[in-house]
Formats: sequence, C-alpha cells, structure tokens
Amino acid sequence: MSSKAEKPFHLQEEEEGHTLVLPAEEDDPSIPENESSKDKAKREEAEKEAGVKRVKVGKVEIDPNLDYANYAADGPGLDSKAELDQMGMINIWVNLKKPLPDLPQDYARPVKEYAVDEKTSTQCPPLNIVIFIVGSRGDVQPYLSLALHLIQSHSHRVRIATHPDFKDFLDDHLEFFDVGGDPKELMAYMVKNPGLMPGMASLTNGDIASKRKMTSTMLEGFHKSTFTPDTESGKPFAADAIISNPPAFGHVHIAEALGVPLHMTFTMPWSPTTNFNHPLVNVQQSNAEKGLTNYLSFALAEMLTWQGLGDVINNFRSNSLSLEPISMRSGPSILDRLKVPWTYCWSDALINKPKDWKEHIDISGFYFLSGDVDFQPEPELKSFLDSGEAPIYIGFGSVVVEDATAMTKTIFEAVQAAGVRALVSAGWGGLGGCDVPENVFILKGNIPHDWLFAEGRVSAVCHHGGAGTTAIGLRNGLPTIVIPFFGDQMFWGNMIHKAGAGPAPIPQKSLTSENLSAAIRFATSAHAKSAAQTMADQIRSESGEQKGVDSFHRHLPLLNMRCDVDPSRVAHWWSDDLCMKISGPVAAVLAEKRKLDWKSLEPHRPKEYDSRKGISDPLSGGATAILGTVTGYYAGIAQIFYDPPKGIINTATAIPKGIMNIINHVSEGMDNIPKLIGSSSRERGKVSDFESGVREGAKGVFYGYWDGITGLVTEPVEGAKKEGFVGALKGMGRSYSTDINATARPAAGIMGAMSLPLRGAAKSFRSRFAMPQELVLQDPRKTLGVQSARSLSAEVKEEILRKFEAVASKEKVKARKDALKERAKRIIEGDEDALNEQEQELGSSGTGSLDEKIDVKAGAAEGDNTNRGKGNETPDVGATQVRTDGVAQDGKAEKASDVEEAERRGYERALREMREKEGQP
Repeated sequence: MSSKAEKPFHLQEEEEGHTLVLPAEEDDPSIPENESSKDKAKREEAEKEAGVKRVKVGKVEIDPNLDYANYAADGPGLDSKAELDQMGMINIWVNLKKPLPDLPQDYARPVKEYAVDEKTSTQCPPLNIVIFIVGSRGDVQPYLSLALHLIQSHSHRVRIATHPDFKDFLDDHLEFFDVGGDPKELMAYMVKNPGLMPGMASLTNGDIASKRKMTSTMLEGFHKSTFTPDTESGKPFAADAIISNPPAFGHVHIAEALGVPLHMTFTMPWSPTTNFNHPLVNVQQSNAEKGLTNYLSFALAEMLTWQGLGDVINNFRSNSLSLEPISMRSGPSILDRLKVPWTYCWSDALINKPKDWKEHIDISGFYFLSGDVDFQPEPELKSFLDSGEAPIYIGFGSVVVEDATAMTKTIFEAVQAAGVRALVSAGWGGLGGCDVPENVFILKGNIPHDWLFAEGRVSAVCHHGGAGTTAIGLRNGLPTIVIPFFGDQMFWGNMIHKAGAGPAPIPQKSLTSENLSAAIRFATSAHAKSAAQTMADQIRSESGEQKGVDSFHRHLPLLNMRCDVDPSRVAHWWSDDLCMKISGPVAAVLAEKRKLDWKSLEPHRPKEYDSRKGISDPLSGGATAILGTVTGYYAGIAQIFYDPPKGIINTATAIPKGIMNIINHVSEGMDNIPKLIGSSSRERGKVSDFESGVREGAKGVFYGYWDGITGLVTEPVEGAKKEGFVGALKGMGRSYSTDINATARPAAGIMGAMSLPLRGAAKSFRSRFAMPQELVLQDPRKTLGVQSARSLSAEVKEEILRKFEAVASKEKVKARKDALKERAKRIIEGDEDALNEQEQELGSSGTGSLDEKIDVKAGAAEGDNTNRGKGNETPDVGATQVRTDGVAQDGKAEKASDVEEAERRGYERALREMREKEGQP
C-alpha cells in the first residue's frame, strides 16, 4: 500500500526496468471492490513473493501537496530552477557549482532507426493513419494540408483527431474524430500557461483543475481514435501509424500499447540542441556555457511539464493502456530517449537544421492549406482595399484577449500615430466594439489569409506569432510584427527579427501605442520589405508537404510493415506457425480457402517502444539524463564532456514480439542440455502469471549456478554409483566440460530469469486487464480485411494463393524460423545489433549459418516427453558455446557427436588435473 505521504510515482527518482510496477491498490481497476480478506491476503503474498512494487500513480484531480508551477534540483554539481511567469513562459536559473566546458561538438551520436527502408521508402503500402492535434486553428490547418498530400500521393486513409470546433474545416477526403477539449477555453488558458502547464494564477482560480480534466478527456479520445469506427459512415478503423504534435501528450504511450510506429511533428523546436534554447524558456541566469545552457533549457522544460502532468499521464497509462507507470527518470525526455522520429514544418529560411539533430529529425518547410480560390470579399471590404494604399493587417486569430476594449484602443492610437491604414481582425478576442477611425476596417468572420495576404492587398502584418499566420505572411513577402501572448510566439518573433523581416517582438502585456507605432514604422521600411521578400523567395521554392510525406515514409519501419505474401499491402497479422507477416485481405483470402485459421493469428506489432528501459549512458538517455548527471556530478560526467562515446544509437530497444516468442522457449531448451549428456535437470514449474514467472525465473538463476558449480563434485559421485570408475570419469567429463554443464546450467537460469517473468507478466497482464492492448485493433482489422477481400476478383485471389504457396513450403518456413532463431540467439548472447537487423524479403532470408550451434530442441533427449509439440520449435541456442568443426545438421547422430566432443574435452581436462595432483607429467 502507498502511504499518504508518499510522492506520486511520476515524481520519484526510480530506476527503471527491474521490477513490475503496479498502481496502488486504491487506484488499481483490476482489484474487485468486493475483494475478500482471504483473496486479498493471497494476492498480497503472491505480489510480495514476486517482488511487485505498488505505487501511488496519482489522480486527475489536483493534489494540494504538489507544486505544479515550480521545479528545482540541487546537487553537488548543479543547482537549477524552472518556474512559470505570469506570461506563461518558463524562467530558468542554472548554477554550476563546478566548472564544466561546453558540450563537445560531436556529443550527439548517429541514430540507427529500426527496419527503415533506405532504398524504397517511397513504395509504402496504403496505411490507416491517425493524426493527433491539440491547439488552435493555426495548429490544425498545416496538418490538414499534410494529410491531403498523404492521401493524394499514396492513397492512405487519414483520420484527424482533434477538437470538435475544427470538424467543419476538414476536406471531404479526411475523416474527423472528436477527442474533446474546447479550443477557445484552451486558448484562454494558454494565454496564462504555456502548452498545458499551469501558471501561478491558475492554481488559485480553478483553471488547473479544469484543464487537467480536459487533458485526461483528450488522452482517452486520442486512444479511442486509433480503433473506433468512423462516426459518419460507421466504417471500421484500425491505426497503422500515428502522427502527433507534442501537446497531444498521449502519443508515445498509445504507440507503445498498440505496437504501431509514431512520427512526431511540430511547428516549433521540441528536440534538445545546443544551437538555441527551448522556445518556451527565458534564461534568467546561467554560469554554464551557451551551448550547455541551451541544451539544459530543454531538459528543464521537460521536467516542469512532467511535474505538472505526469500523474495524469500515468493514470492514463495504468487505467486505460494497461502499461506500467513511469517515473521522473523515464517520463521526461521520453521522445528524445527513444529517438522517436520528427518532422519540423518550418522553412530553412528561418531556422537551419542544427548539427546535433541527427538522422531521425527532418525539417520539411512550411505546410500551406489551400484556401477558397473562389473567395469573394464583401463589398465594404473590397471598397476599403481599393480606396487607398495597402493597409497593414492586425489580428490575433484564435488568441482570447483578456481586455479587448483596451487592446482595441491601443491599436487605433498606434495606427493613427504611424500614419497608416489598417485591417483589424476581431478574431476570438473580440477586437473592435468602439468608434472606428476612417483609416481602419474591422474584419469579422473567417477571411482566408492566403487570399488576404496575397497580391499586395496588405503591406505588412501584425499578429500573435502563430505558426500558420507567420508562414503565410512570410510566403507572401510581408514584413511581420509579432505580439506574443504565450508559447512559441516569442521565439518566432525573435527569429523573424533576427532575419531582418520585422522588429523585435513586443509581449502583449508590454504593448503600448508608442512601441506598436514604432514597430509599424519598422515593418513598412524598405529594409524590412527587402528581407521579407528574400525569405519569401526561398519559402516559395520549397515543397514542404512533399518533404513531409517523404520524411514520414522514410522513418517508418517499412521492412517490418509489409505483407510477406503481397508486399504492396501492409501487414496486420503475425503467424508464429508460418513465421510470416500477413495483410488483412490476404489473411481473409487464406482463411476463406482454409489455408489458415484466424485463431492462429495475432495482431502484428511493427514497432516496439520500451518506455521503462534503463539507459546505458547519459548521452543516449536524453536531455534529462544529462541534467541528472551534471546535477549529481556522477562518474559519467567526464564521459559526456571529455570523451563522448562513439558509435550508433540503436532505436530498437524492445525485443520484437516474434523473437520474444522464441526467446520464451529458450530456457526450456537450455534446461534440456544436461539431459542430452546424461545429466539430470530440475523440473520447471508452471508459469501462469507474473508471480510464477518471477518465482521460476529466480529459481532458475539460483539453481542454475548451484547445479552448474556443485555438478563438478556431484557428477563424478553419481557416475561412480552407476558405472564405477568409468562412470566417475564420465561424470568428470560432464562436470568439467565448461562448454556444456558448468555453462549451460547457469545460462539456462539467466535466460529463465529474463524470459519467464516476461512470459508470466504478459499472461498476468492479460488476466488482470482482460486483454493486451493491441487486441483493440483485432476486430476492426479482421473486419476491414474481410471487407477488402470481398472486393477482390477471382484472379487476384488466385494470385494471392499462388504467392502464398511459394513462400509457405515447409522448407521456406523452416528457413525463416532458422533465421529468426539465429537473431534470437544473438539477442540472448547480448548482441543488440540483432534487435535492429534489417528485415529481409521472404525467400531471400536464408537459413543463416548453422556453425557453432547444437540442437537443444525440447524433447530431444530420448525418453523425454516434457516439451513435445509446440515446444519442439525451441531454437538452437549458441549460448552454450559448444563448437564443432563443421556445420551441424539435424539428427541425433550429429547431436551425439557434439556431445561426445564436449565430453572428450572434459575427460582430458579431468585426467590432466588428476595427473597434476598425483605429480604425473
């Protein structure tokens, strides 16, 4: 049980990956409300034996003991602090207690992405894609354009999951899914709080409780959007991939649960770099070098975000996704640590790609949604535009202005002082509403910016710095004044000013008629117009959407997504029996022709994410890992700054399910090795849940080492009892054979400790939470497959059957299984490259080298019937380190020769040691 004083798990510095973490009893939905005292005692005893850790996950409601607006860390190497100001920006202080150089230029290591198709990524099968978007109209519109290009270029089916207000913006080709959330309320909140992080005022006026609830609602909505039928047509939907912007928050957690690839995208920088600080951060004080300060600003922003919302996310992970909660070590910087791919949709004319953004990060250029080409302005607007010089445009779009009357007065006075005409957009802020000067026109309703900003209709623009409005203005060569209200708006204002296309940004709380009129004069100068036109020329030369489409395909694990029978279709199913990835329509045709049974298939998981995997070094662990190392001044600090590790960061951190199925059989096969040479092996207990998995795995480690060591004594004794002196020598051969007994038994224990708890955990989770999360995709995938198969002609079905027969022969199935077993063997031996090994087309994968193997199939020992049937597919295991001079073949003769060779070496060693003890040469 968790004590009331215990911090929520998301704020704990918990080492990851060692124990199964479950919610506290009061938060665990799997524990019946009417659980009897007897059942509770039994459950608690089992959990204690298994080493389960129950933690306080936290709730959506406000915890009065938590400070949501301030983060501080104090250690021997660094004091740091992050807090939210009234404008909603994050102010940070960085105080190094011991001097450190800047991060080395080569600190960022290359990234190797799992199963990407480096040659033919443009040949992507049609996919079901869901795009998660949180934000304003300007946040949604760019991704509508990207979605349409995904449909036009590859016939993908695209669903937009966002707020209900934006349903009417969608093209008929796009599907809409309502995830909840009120964007107007969200915008009003974000004026005070960056993203969804609570500012100081929100802690006292009730905003924070409302927004945490809104966040929880949207998390549930995003999850449902991956498998819920279309609300208009009723057509089933099952996501093959997720595209998301960061404020959606559910992205990586949902991808982890479902086993589908995730691609992040945003209109502002979210990946750590030494080139510039986080766009939501103001550096108040730092004695660290510039690059390190910039880099740590991303870490501190992540820590503050996680502190404010980590409990809401963990509640979602535990209750809705059946995933373990994550801690302060693994929650912040999770996207950076897992090296999730990114596409940033801005122009190089504003920000070049930093050198420390590696292969998994792209910059595409802006996305522009085509407006209404037939738009006709109302006569009053047309008359105003035609009656004089081009006016400047002033408007704040979706931003909710707190005091619209005062803002309107400031704007009118500034326009009058600058001597210009102006179009003022009422927007969501409700500007206007008072006496309007003759040189000002109030715009009401939705006027397409791509029409209004084109063809010289306006001379300059003044707005809040939203990404969409910024992009359209710059594409049309318009000098830009930014009045930032929150978030990344100040960042973009600074970038525009740095390029010379606008004045320095003016925070809305600092806006006066005087500084606004000065900004207008700057924006209407020849210098600003020239700089803006230079940027426009470059932006117009870019094909942002096409680059965005290519980036998405390039980072997909396509080599693990294509159907093995028909690679032009996406694989939705995995067959252990056939060792094959199968698409929905192909599976339906094969089931119809009785070539397979639906029950033999399980949902294919093309991409695994291990959110609780421990880190091997700070540089591969993300920005918050470096922050923690510098704060604690741990041993790894010298490695970071003076000798950064070389080599490639492997993004395949979790074992693919097909290989995991093999590894789960390994310890059974390892246990069998002693029987092959006449030794005894302890019987393995039944694994039905996590507790039994941990218990049997732990016993395997203990008894494996114990039996392997004590066998040096007991084997000769037992042999002497059976066969006298000859038996004793054979026992010595078996016990001294480091190639088999003293190695195989401990190795079997080690593998049991890894695979049995994993197998038990999976079964435990299935019984505890009803089903593994990818099964929510099972029914819609099956229905979609059957519906698609019905539309296939008889000729196409025959072609599918022909291709299936070509790859489903016993010889080719065995070859694929052998190749997969070889990868499993390498993983067991600690070769992480095997996790990320490029997938191969069927028919060309080969069997792999069978050198240096022995067959340890379950039941191979004569008279052993304990592991017959499915266990016969246990892979050959090289961890026993038995070597042969040639290629091992199937059959008892070859296995016997391997064993005899190992025993011979054991005999020789035993005799040699006996002679040495007796003083013989």
